[in-house]
Amino acid sequence: MTSVTLRPGGPLLSGAVYGCLLNVQEELDRLGDAINQAPYHGAPSGPVLYVKTANTQIAAGQPVPIPSDVEQVRVGAALGVVIKDTLTRAGVEQARSAIAGYTLVNDVTVPHDSLFRQPLKQKCRDGFCPIGPGLVDAADLPDPATLTVRAFVNGECRHQWCLDQLVRPVATLLADISDFTSLYPGDLIIVGVSPDAPLAGAGDTVAVEIDGLGRLENRLVSEGEDAR
Repeated sequence: MTSVTLRPGGPLLSGAVYGCLLNVQEELDRLGDAINQAPYHGAPSGPVLYVKTANTQIAAGQPVPIPSDVEQVRVGAALGVVIKDTLTRAGVEQARSAIAGYTLVNDVTVPHDSLFRQPLKQKCRDGFCPIGPGLVDAADLPDPATLTVRAFVNGECRHQWCLDQLVRPVATLLADISDFTSLYPGDLIIVGVSPDAPLAGAGDTVAVEIDGLGRLENRLVSEGEDAR
């Protein structure tokens, strides 16, 4: 298997990091009839994106600081897709060809209910996006829909889900995003997070695993704690 080690201790990617809400079927199912009410008025016709700002990005093994006003966070075990070619209004096959590779992401999030606005306060705290430890070439994982995503807390698997549950499969998601915003080399897309993402708090060690991609592990620490 060909892999490229992501650069530790600094910026992990050269581009933007986007996450996608409501791209796991269970998320939509749990909204029930509420999806037809304001402000949704039906299932989304396109991807619902949010950003993981540069301050969130850390490497495998680095501590995730938990702010003093936060008791627990959700361990958002997810697949990350790294782009190698510019995509603008692309078709599905063009989008598939533009995938450089895949990596592990922990989309750490403060629990919240509202989807009415960008969840920046809940998703963009310092260190809330561990990425890595490596980038696996797309040719070595031709069908990500067959992969299972697992979330661990203190060595125990607390939740797993399969990527065949995505509302928009990986290449379709990239193509649909490119309809309204261009994607560039070095950008990373978090394809979705299960609504059953487990909770963890300061002092816990959390990990993400996907078969063929390895293990991304980080310790949660109280903000300001020297974890070394």
